[in-house]
Amino acid sequence: MKREKPDRAVIKTEGDILFIEGILSKETIPEIWLQLKARRDFNDLQGVDLSRLNSIDSAGVIFVEQIASTIKDSNRAAAGKGNEELIKNYSEEIGTSLKIFSQASLVEADQLIKAGFFEKIGESYFFIKDAIYEFLILSADIFYWSLAGLWKKKGARKGSLIQQAVLIGVDSLPIIFTLSFIIGLIIALQSAAQLRMFGANIFIADLISISMVREMGPMMTAIIIAGRSGSSIASEIATMKVTEELDALKMLAINPIRYVIVPKFYAISICMPLLVVISMLVGILGGILVAVTYLNLSVSAFYGQMINALALKDVLVSLLKSTFFAWAIVIIGSFYGLRVEGGAEGVGKATTLSVVASIFAVIFIDVIFSLLYLPK
Repeated sequence: MKREKPDRAVIKTEGDILFIEGILSKETIPEIWLQLKARRDFNDLQGVDLSRLNSIDSAGVIFVEQIASTIKDSNRAAAGKGNEELIKNYSEEIGTSLKIFSQASLVEADQLIKAGFFEKIGESYFFIKDAIYEFLILSADIFYWSLAGLWKKKGARKGSLIQQAVLIGVDSLPIIFTLSFIIGLIIALQSAAQLRMFGANIFIADLISISMVREMGPMMTAIIIAGRSGSSIASEIATMKVTEELDALKMLAINPIRYVIVPKFYAISICMPLLVVISMLVGILGGILVAVTYLNLSVSAFYGQMINALALKDVLVSLLKSTFFAWAIVIIGSFYGLRVEGGAEGVGKATTLSVVASIFAVIFIDVIFSLLYLPK
């Protein structure tokens, strides 16, 4: 007579063997677990018999293996045996489940070997080498399409130059105007007290004009543009890559560099020198304000001394320097935008790296120009 399958699991002990009867599943395990907790004879057990078990699921397989492990831990005689020796007398169907869901069948993941000192150096070398190569290729593409775009209008976005000029140049005027005026004012105030002690009030015109034209005007403008427009360029391009807009442009046979980056390159190349000139003039205006109110100098005297102190070379070098600053900002922003990986987090990282690298590049270029054009 065929035995009816119970809808619950029961445990029984016959001799040194633990029998599990019924259906062992995630629904019946809590009940049988309570039965097992009440037992304290694991020291005498030698195995688990599943001949009376009708069915088992993945949770049941793990549960049976845990019982076998408990027997091995509690009984020295069973300590050297494997689970296949302790779990006995199961049907072919249950054996298949044991084989599929057994923890023993899981392959342990290979442990990552920590890279050594020289391996890290080698990895850094190849990473930097590949980054430099990609940066040079991108720079060459941007310069090529910028020159080619002067004659070939096909594939260019109409009105993009004016749009980018407004975003990069016009929208930056308030902050550049304000900071330049404050910087000129602060430099003049800090210097005026010392110059007044020696009766050298007139030389404040030399100090303000030279510092604003040669260094502070181009440097501060470039740093502001790097933080404001450089981050915008990097985040825009990174977002376009993450959302696959750049791939869509390629599918339409539109060069992304010419369509997206070149208008920014044109705009920043035009706007940066103009913004630097404004920064110089506003900074000098701040110095004139201090000279007139604190040192009792006339505007004409300040202007005459400033003209004598400055040379045309100073202005031209500053404008040339500002152009290189502009190119570095747009190329670095585009570089990090195109190298973005991941989603929104990757866009944020690319933007941050772009700003940091742009500011570093601006300072580095300024040092190079300072060494090449030392005042004689």
